[in-house]
Amino acid sequence: MATKPAKAATVSEIVKSWPAERREAMSTVRKTILEHLPKGYEETAAWGILTYSVPLSVLPDTYNGQPLGYVALGSQKNYMTLHLMPLYGDKKTEEWFRAQFKARGLKLDMGKACVRFKSLDDLPLDLVGAVVAKYPIDAWVRMYEQSRTRSRPGATRAAGGTRAARARAR
Repeated sequence: MATKPAKAATVSEIVKSWPAERREAMSTVRKTILEHLPKGYEETAAWGILTYSVPLSVLPDTYNGQPLGYVALGSQKNYMTLHLMPLYGDKKTEEWFRAQFKARGLKLDMGKACVRFKSLDDLPLDLVGAVVAKYPIDAWVRMYEQSRTRSRPGATRAAGGTRAARARAR
């Protein structure tokens, strides 16, 4: 019962594509995201899931030319997914998140930033809200830019910062 990426191109199409038995859970998680999402992020449809991203008008120079993802919500064949990129980008936040699951006696099914869940009982919404609220858009962009600079040997702020800034300097 996965979302069909090729057919679901808008937020409303994705929401309508959610299986009936998951619609209430998905809508509740979406509401939690929207209630805690800092100003400036956009809710869009990408890759067949709902995405909450930094608009290209704010950060046009991303590694893949797409808006910088922050959070995403999707429905796969056997489970629902919540992609919390701050867990991937901030080791302390990830450690805190994992510890909170353990302290509550909940089993965490997570990859690098993708939390898989089968029902709302598997997902503490207060933790989701706390992670979503953690990074205002400017802080998330700054973290992204710092990670890109560190990942490219020889690339420094003194060298112009982003690829776009270096290209303009040429």
